[in-house]
Amino acid sequence: MSKPIKSNKSVTSAEKEMSFLEHLEELRWHIIRSVGVVILLGIAVFLLEDTVVGVLYAPRYDTFPTYQLICNYFGVFCEVPQFEIIFKDLGERFFTHLKTSVWLGIIFGFPYLFWEFWRFIKPGLYDHEKKAARGIVSVCSFLFFIGVAFGYFIIAPFAISFLAGYEFGTDNSIVSTTLSSYVSYMTMITLPTGMIFQLPIVAFFLGKAGLISSDMMKKFRRHAVVIIFILAAIITPPDVITQFLIAMPLMGLYQIGIIVVKRIEKKRAEED
Repeated sequence: MSKPIKSNKSVTSAEKEMSFLEHLEELRWHIIRSVGVVILLGIAVFLLEDTVVGVLYAPRYDTFPTYQLICNYFGVFCEVPQFEIIFKDLGERFFTHLKTSVWLGIIFGFPYLFWEFWRFIKPGLYDHEKKAARGIVSVCSFLFFIGVAFGYFIIAPFAISFLAGYEFGTDNSIVSTTLSSYVSYMTMITLPTGMIFQLPIVAFFLGKAGLISSDMMKKFRRHAVVIIFILAAIITPPDVITQFLIAMPLMGLYQIGIIVVKRIEKKRAEED
């Protein structure tokens, strides 16, 4: 008698059908690992207090590289308005230090956080979608850190200089702000900038899903410019120069998104 032929095909965990509760359990572990990494990085940042304070306070002084560069080439921002940082509440130093450590833990841990997110959604994609999105974690992380650096080195100096030097009336009062307010402004300027620099990635996925086309993005380019300036006004202080500084790279990213979607359409046409 001939022996039954055994199939060599193995079923991987990604190919198994998971129930709703199993998906929740998987999501729970992704979240736990992500929170754990943020906590560990936050503790490391918390212990490096002197370094963090030096980096955080750097845009206050005219020795900041951005001020020096603009002063040497354009002759402006050679004298940066000075202001005091005060502590209004008893626990403000500690809680602001704690909050800053958490935010920096999220920023430094962004590649791992996105990797965990990608691991969660990847099993639900087709093979050609996985192949097309190869290297997406590296690209997203690169765009995020570019956005954060842009917010820190470009937007923050202009915003701080404008707000500290703004005059209301003719009094010679000393400008001062609380530590919590200063950290909140720095967070508002840097972290959202890193997120909105993901615009080409969003365009990539929407283009792959067929929800947008390059012709559509070109047609609504003027509407996108208006939305970009509104978005820049929301996430930046009320300064026209700062809004313009963040709107310009966003319009460039929108154009990159058009190129990305056009390449997707070209590749799809070749496959058809």
